[in-house]
Amino acid sequence: MLDIKLLRDDIDRIKIELEKRGYSLDVKKFKLLDSDRKLLQVKVEDFQSQRKKLSEEFGKLKSSGDDTTNLKVRIDEINNDLKKASNELDKILESLNIFLLDIPNIPHSTCPEGVDETDNIVIKKYGSVNSERKEDHLSITNEIDTDMATKIAGPRFAVLKGDMAKLQRALISLMLDIAIKNGYQEYYVPFMANKDSLTGVGQLPKFEEDLFKTTDGLYLIPTAEVPLTNIFRGTTINHNDLPIKVTAHTPCFRSEAGSYGRDTKGLIRQHQFEKIELMQVCHPNQSMDDLEGLLNNAKEILDLLELPYQVIELCSGDLGFSSCKTYDIEVWMPGQNKYREISSCSNFSDFQARRSNIKFKDENNKKMLAHTINGSGLALGRTLIALIENNYDSDKKLISIPKALQKYFDKDYINI
Repeated sequence: MLDIKLLRDDIDRIKIELEKRGYSLDVKKFKLLDSDRKLLQVKVEDFQSQRKKLSEEFGKLKSSGDDTTNLKVRIDEINNDLKKASNELDKILESLNIFLLDIPNIPHSTCPEGVDETDNIVIKKYGSVNSERKEDHLSITNEIDTDMATKIAGPRFAVLKGDMAKLQRALISLMLDIAIKNGYQEYYVPFMANKDSLTGVGQLPKFEEDLFKTTDGLYLIPTAEVPLTNIFRGTTINHNDLPIKVTAHTPCFRSEAGSYGRDTKGLIRQHQFEKIELMQVCHPNQSMDDLEGLLNNAKEILDLLELPYQVIELCSGDLGFSSCKTYDIEVWMPGQNKYREISSCSNFSDFQARRSNIKFKDENNKKMLAHTINGSGLALGRTLIALIENNYDSDKKLISIPKALQKYFDKDYINI
């Protein structure tokens, strides 16, 4: 959520900044709502002042034994007027809050301008692509079974069997160990979250259609970013403890509303997938440097897995709702003959912290909003695809296992 003071003091500049990401700020509506809010607030405060003054007079009259009938009638009238004005103010404040919750974050000054993903910038490519490898992961192994998953749950699920299940478990262990080595504390978190938690990170109200909701009002988490960030909701952290680094392995659940017909084959885009999340609470002066560090933490895993990948800097028009700056890591997938996103590393500035009330005390003991950053380290399904497709030897009918993963997998190849 943006600071409302920014909108009041510099709304024309904010409108221009938001247009860089394709969002049209309704300046007229904001000014009308804020003006109504101000008028009603003054009215409520005036009625409260009148009531206090009349109540004091009432007390004096009553203690002296004088007649309070007329004064009581006037106090009742003031109370009714106050209640009516308070209800109107509450409605305006709710409308203003809904308006503010719909506004995305402002792109950082270093974020390249652009309209959509075609304007994203390739920062660097890593590793070499073997153009002779073309096989798709589903054609290589029958231990990824989407038909069985469809029978059990429906489309966009998968059952992993045998070595594929073991390989995913090995990847989880490797990714968590690397995260811990890099200073992240591991958490086991709930796989469901309440409305306040999802609102705090920016998932609600805007992206409700992409979430799975339970009958009692909870939501299946779309990413471990939700519970990890909400560990710190409503807390104040000492500046000496920043940055705080946390990680978790969780399933992630997404309805993929509006994406039907896209990437429906295999493990690319599913309703349920696994992910290791890297999340940090940072000092505002250091969050951009911390984002670069988090990006390196995710890249390290791909380097250890010896997979070819590229780093993309997202343009303003392709930023996620809460992000002010994002790097995507895309791994090479021979079966699709292109790079696909495997991690998105973002700086949310104080956007999530304001919604979630995450603060820290600075050197002068003053409370300030923290910054939050996060990224995948990594998405497991897509990592599994990349490992299978990039390491498959069609002549020998085997998938080679990278050296860094062998201690978790107990062998250096899988026979197909």
